[in-house]
Amino acid sequence: MKEQVEVRNLKQGRYVIIDDEPCVIMGISISKTGKHGSAKSRIDAIGMFDSQKRSIVQPVTAKIDVPIVERKLGQVLSISNGVVQLMDMGDYSTLELRITKKEEEKMTIGEEIQFLQSMGKYKIDVR
Repeated sequence: MKEQVEVRNLKQGRYVIIDDEPCVIMGISISKTGKHGSAKSRIDAIGMFDSQKRSIVQPVTAKIDVPIVERKLGQVLSISNGVVQLMDMGDYSTLELRITKKEEEKMTIGEEIQFLQSMGKYKIDVR
């Protein structure tokens, strides 16, 4: 799910869709208006799910897609071979997510952790 917002309303730390991938905005720089044009905005972002750097240049009056990111709570059911099985505490559905060794060390079976959902993708939010 996504919505449209004007580029001038975006802020650092918010989300934006670049190349059909939800990204976190790391920096925004706006140039001054020219003699024959409008002000341009350069948005530097990092992908939420693939951690790849992306950037785009758009006029500040242009509309851009912003993903709807939901922060949910899930209970850890099992952990094995870099895969964690979570039960969503909202609708009690289960899902399996790949995790790193560091994330695996921070989790225990039965505890509740936060995860992010956006555009049909999931990511564990371990801080």
